[in-house]
Amino acid sequence: MKLHHSIKTLSALIIGLGSIGAAHAAGFQLQEQNASGIGNAYAGSAAIGENASANYFNPASITLLPGMNVSAGVVGIKPNFEFSDGGSTGPTSFGGNPLGPFGGRATGGGDGGNAGSWGVVPNAHFTWEVNPRWWLGLSVGAPFGLMTDYEKGWAGRYHSEKFSIESVNINPSIAFKATDTLSVGVGLNWMQLDADYRKAQYAVLNLGPGGIHAGDLEARVKAKGDAWGWNAGLLWQATPETRFGLSYRSKVKIDADGTTKVSNRSLSATGAGVLTGMGVIGAHDADASIELPDSAIFSVVHQLNDRWTLLGDVAWTGWSSIPELKIQNSGIPDAKLDLRFKDAWRVSLGANYRYSEAWTFKGGVAWDQSPVRDDAYRPSALPDNDRYWVSLGAQYNFSKNTSIDVGYAHLFVKNTSVNNASNTQDAGVLKGDYKSSADIVGVQFSHRF
Repeated sequence: MKLHHSIKTLSALIIGLGSIGAAHAAGFQLQEQNASGIGNAYAGSAAIGENASANYFNPASITLLPGMNVSAGVVGIKPNFEFSDGGSTGPTSFGGNPLGPFGGRATGGGDGGNAGSWGVVPNAHFTWEVNPRWWLGLSVGAPFGLMTDYEKGWAGRYHSEKFSIESVNINPSIAFKATDTLSVGVGLNWMQLDADYRKAQYAVLNLGPGGIHAGDLEARVKAKGDAWGWNAGLLWQATPETRFGLSYRSKVKIDADGTTKVSNRSLSATGAGVLTGMGVIGAHDADASIELPDSAIFSVVHQLNDRWTLLGDVAWTGWSSIPELKIQNSGIPDAKLDLRFKDAWRVSLGANYRYSEAWTFKGGVAWDQSPVRDDAYRPSALPDNDRYWVSLGAQYNFSKNTSIDVGYAHLFVKNTSVNNASNTQDAGVLKGDYKSSADIVGVQFSHRF
């Protein structure tokens, strides 16, 4: 009866994850696969094993959880991206043809407003101790997500007006307790990725007696794809007070298919008619491949005394798997974002203070390195930079089997300059500065049957 009830509960949670909101973290990786880790800035994530969400961060750590466990939560992320134009210019060609005196001019338009908006990242997890040696786990979440949304017609419209990525990841796993102190775990991952990219394209047509017509077209790419990956982990209880965790998640190469739709925005009706005849305006088949990065986490958890627990993390993400994003179109020129991402590190430290049987208070700090290191390749779709986390949280235990966590973090992001001239022909030069920050808030409910 307990197992049947657990599966029904988990099924309801998974159905509730049918719509994953897009959000922004370092790069576009989402650390926020639970809310219980927010208060520690996710320090100790691969070794803490405090609820069923441990399955995502390190499948070996679910051997710390007796019986059957369910954990579900939601995290809200509010990034802020405020751009100040410093002399951006427009494209120099259309379809490979020089725009002559029309090309490379100041773009006009505003600064785009605040390109950040609320994103919601839900999660659900389940673990089951089959016997004293074997455990099963299942996690559902969104490991990657991003959305930047500028005001239409802003100065950087030829680079991006809206860019969003949404993901869903289903991660079953199995863990084995090899000895009293050493556990191993492995898992499979099925991931689906949805992308939506919108930008303006400047066009100039010389129609002879009809005169010269200039203005903006609008291009929108929508694509979806899915693929498989894997993950694995180790957990070592070095002493009764100290535990180490090591986990790895593989790359996932996704081939996405979709449509590029080109429509008229401000080009004259005559010019639009010619472009329709040329086969430019309309819908075109599109496809793109992206190799999402692999990642590794090394964690330590130390029980200092019966009140204090200390936690630490060092994490690495192989962002260099994404040097560029190329969209291949049928009937119109391909589009390319030259990204040149670099591998990135994340370091976090945290502590838990057990105030009473019911209450535990949490704190943490982190340094989160961006994969974007060069102003010349910083895209407006991802105006990223290094950031520092300051986090607080609390856990309340209704009983020994039921708890709720709340957490809050503020991310301080370095002031960011951009001078992106990587595609002057089609997009022009984006030049200016960003002021950025982010706020993260979440709640997690956990129960043991």
